[in-house]
Amino acid sequence: MIAGGPAIVLVRPQLAVNIGMCARAMANFGLEDLRLVAPREGWPRHDDHRDTAYAAAAGAGYVLEGATVYATVEEAVADLNFVWATTARERGQGKPVLPPSIALGQSAAAIAIGEKHGILFGPERTGLDNDDVALADGVVTFPVNPAYASLNLAQAVLLTGYEYFRAAQGDALPFVATEKSTPANREMVISFFEFLENALEERGFFRPIGKKPLMQRNLRNMFHRMQLTQQDVRTLWGAVVRLVEGPRTSVQTRKRTGPKQTPKKIRAPETDVTPE
Repeated sequence: MIAGGPAIVLVRPQLAVNIGMCARAMANFGLEDLRLVAPREGWPRHDDHRDTAYAAAAGAGYVLEGATVYATVEEAVADLNFVWATTARERGQGKPVLPPSIALGQSAAAIAIGEKHGILFGPERTGLDNDDVALADGVVTFPVNPAYASLNLAQAVLLTGYEYFRAAQGDALPFVATEKSTPANREMVISFFEFLENALEERGFFRPIGKKPLMQRNLRNMFHRMQLTQQDVRTLWGAVVRLVEGPRTSVQTRKRTGPKQTPKKIRAPETDVTPE
């Protein structure tokens, strides 16, 4: 399990559901230090607030269980070496202003050598006030549509968490596509081309005849761009056979195999078009 990262400091959050959604966003990217400054509804004041937050956390209840509550921002950031403040507005305080991709990259490097960093997020309705921002070392702002720059609280936590995770863990994906069929060799592909082109020739596709070489090249290049696998060729071959010969009948007993890999004299097979 990946854990650690900067402290997420929610300053005077107004709704329990948003606290839960922030916890979920934190868990997505391995963040676990959630700090709440004077939450309006208390933490938790009533069982229904607690239930709302845990439902919104969607399995990230361990983040909520570890949350700490502070009366002031000063208390919440007292043990941190560096603090970012998030805001959509220029505050005129002479602090460095960075996008999250750069700011969280700097934090990831510092955290890796033992520093403690945190990020301040303001109340849902108003954001951080100037006194809150004054406690920070730098400002993080998001490159968004200037006509609608306001972000949902959990969205802001999600974006910063994503950038921290990328900087700390890299861009390795949790899974990659697996190739279920090996690439078709040239002999197999050319055999399919010859069968297809013969079927098209019989039905008058290559007209006017003077353009046949160009049309053949265009067809072949189109299929080459697909980087066909053996299963792709079998499936395409089977589809063309059915278009040429019509539906299967009960008396058809040919063995269902892929095309033989011998050019020119190859016979179109009955193929299984189900992927391997």
